[in-house]
Amino acid sequence: MTITRTDFLPITLLCTALLAGCASSPAPHGQVKGADASSREMGQSDTNRIATLAMRANLDGLYLLMDKLYRRNPGEWKKTAASREEALGKVREALETRQPWPELQGKRDIAAMALALGPDFKGDRVAAFIYATADMIIVAHGNKIEFFLIDGLDAQHLYNAARNVEIGAWILASRRNSAGGPLLLSDEISADMRNLSFEREFGKIVGRLDLLATFITEKYRRAGISYVQNLLGGSFFQFLPVR
Repeated sequence: MTITRTDFLPITLLCTALLAGCASSPAPHGQVKGADASSREMGQSDTNRIATLAMRANLDGLYLLMDKLYRRNPGEWKKTAASREEALGKVREALETRQPWPELQGKRDIAAMALALGPDFKGDRVAAFIYATADMIIVAHGNKIEFFLIDGLDAQHLYNAARNVEIGAWILASRRNSAGGPLLLSDEISADMRNLSFEREFGKIVGRLDLLATFITEKYRRAGISYVQNLLGGSFFQFLPVR
C-alpha cells in the first residue's frame, strides 16, 4: 500500500490544531473555593452571607496590604513590635476583637484615617493606616463583621466607604511626610520595575464595596418586582388540571 503526501495532510492539520490549542490554553491559577459550612449560616439570608464573605475578603485584603507595606517599610513595625509577624498579629487581634489602636488617640473611622495619613504622624504608620481603614469599613457596615437576619446595611454608607478607600490610597501614593519623603513606600514604577500590586489590592476592596452597595440597593427594588411576578404567576402561569 502506497501512502502519498495527501494522506498525511489530515493528520498534520489535526496535530497542528492540537498543538495550537495547548499553546493557547492558560496556565492553571487555582480553583474557586467556597467557605466551610457552618451552623451560623442558619441565621443568615443570602444578603447576610454575601456581606459576611465580602467583609472577610476585605479584611484579608487589608492584612495582605499591611504585610506588603511592612516588607517595603520595615522601620514601621520596629516602632511597636519585635518582629513583622508580631506587628501583624497585634493589628489583626485589635481589629477582630474591636479594640482601639493606642496610636490613633481614640479616633475612629475617617478621623483615624486622617490622623494616620497626616504628614507629622510619628507612630507606626502602616499599623495605624490599615487599622483605621478597616475600622472605617466596619463602621460603614453598622459596626459588624458578621451579619445575620436581624442586621441591615446602608447602601450609601457602603458606597461612601469605597470612595474613602480610593481617597486613602491616593493620599498614600501622593502625599509627602514632614521630611519631604513618601508617607510609605508602596507601588513602584521605574525603568527597571513596574510593581502595582498595592493598587490592585486596593482596587479589589473598592470593587467589593461598590458591588455590595449596588446589591443592597437592588434588593429592595427586586423585592417589589418579585411580589408582582408572584401575583401574576398565581393568576396566569399555573398549569390547569386535565383530569
